[in-house]
Amino acid sequence: MSNHTINSSKFNCSSIQTLTRRFGASIAYHAFPGLPSNNLPGIIFMSGFMSDMTGDKALMLENFSRERGQAFVRFDYFGHGQSSGDFASGHIGIWAADALAVLDELTEGPQVLVGSSMGGWIMLLTAIARPDRIAGLVGLAAAPDFTEDLLYNELTVEQIAEVEDKGFVVVPSEYKNDYIFTKALFDEGRKNLVLRNEIPLDCPVRLLHGLEDTDVPWKTSLIIQEKLRSRDVEITLIKNGDHRLSSEADLARLTLTLSALVDGL
Repeated sequence: MSNHTINSSKFNCSSIQTLTRRFGASIAYHAFPGLPSNNLPGIIFMSGFMSDMTGDKALMLENFSRERGQAFVRFDYFGHGQSSGDFASGHIGIWAADALAVLDELTEGPQVLVGSSMGGWIMLLTAIARPDRIAGLVGLAAAPDFTEDLLYNELTVEQIAEVEDKGFVVVPSEYKNDYIFTKALFDEGRKNLVLRNEIPLDCPVRLLHGLEDTDVPWKTSLIIQEKLRSRDVEITLIKNGDHRLSSEADLARLTLTLSALVDGL
């Protein structure tokens, strides 16, 4: 559920800012206002598990938003990237609260949320909490409920026992850092499941998923569209797409999808 980060030098980056949270915590973010004359919704990017706001998709979307004069925010959850806190102390509830704070305190008017992997779960939780603020959603290999539906199937009996005994388990990853799965991650995940019942959202939703995604099965996107109340849901399945969806072709597809969604509002 992680997303690979790359050298950001080829993109135009805004300066880092911080949003103060409870108990002295802080969310690191980059943001800029849109042009008031174009009347377009803002865009908020939500990254994946153990990923951050310096990934290729986040930076490309910032560049895309600048060129179109749309407001844009990318940020790091608690314990991720440049935000405060220890990653192992975080969980879905905390990260969803961070995203909601970003929406409430850093943006105005309608917003399009773009969520990658775990960010797709956070995106849905944010939209459910503030449906009147959401103009549309774009999910990239979206992974709602992954702690319950995916991780338990991947962990061994010994690893699950380690979580119960020690409170966490470290699992090797193909990405930069190994995964850290905590008991709080699973417990809080169960409190925030979204695929067990109808997802009460009516906004347009676009879901992109790679058929070669080995982290989140592409059928997850089919389940999301089935659960969504919205009748305006489109899924794009990418034949050679992996979990990251960060190739030049993938990024071009994302901008075209987002452009069509925004222009059609």
